[in-house]
Amino acid sequence: MKIILQRVSKASVTVDGSEISAIGKGFLLLVGVSREDSGKEAEALAAKVAKIRVFEDENGKMNLDIAAAGGDVLSVPQFTLMGDTRKGNRPGFEAAGDPGKAKELWMDFNEFLRARGVHVLEGEFGAHMDVFLVNDGPVTFILEA
Repeated sequence: MKIILQRVSKASVTVDGSEISAIGKGFLLLVGVSREDSGKEAEALAAKVAKIRVFEDENGKMNLDIAAAGGDVLSVPQFTLMGDTRKGNRPGFEAAGDPGKAKELWMDFNEFLRARGVHVLEGEFGAHMDVFLVNDGPVTFILEA
């Protein structure tokens, strides 16, 4: 699994012109699932996202996790994160997970976050989504398991 984690002041997802999810302060997560992934990777990354301390404390230091900061998560499935661009000009997607398995693992990942007390909203698997965000910082990390 690969996740692009962006600390945001707000983010939303629109499908067919209708907003389906929106958050204020928190994380926008772009989540890619590979064919090699299992629940083990989903659970490990959920634990990392829940505990990563990238929100500022009263001294301006990145020292707070998402719960302490009072933030939410907007989780968006993103199969193109598994694209291989090392050769040629057209990405290869051989490493991307089967859509059925990838959807299940993405949903499991979201449930693992919820089990850790994180409020999670979602994009729509398989849909063409317009993702809007205001990156706070900007603060962006790549997480892999």
